[in-house]
Amino acid sequence: MAEQAEADPPEHRTTTVDQGRFCVARCICGWRGPARRARSLARRDAEDHATASH
Repeated sequence: MAEQAEADPPEHRTTTVDQGRFCVARCICGWRGPARRARSLARRDAEDHATASH
């Protein structure tokens, strides 16, 4: 059983963080998206990362 758990891909949980006038998407895996002025674009970056990584 332990071998199966090691073979599972890491989970990607993303968040967005405001930094002044910009918003940045981040993931617990260490990934960081580009700074965006629109939160909707940062959220899209996070969603793209989470779906592309699986």
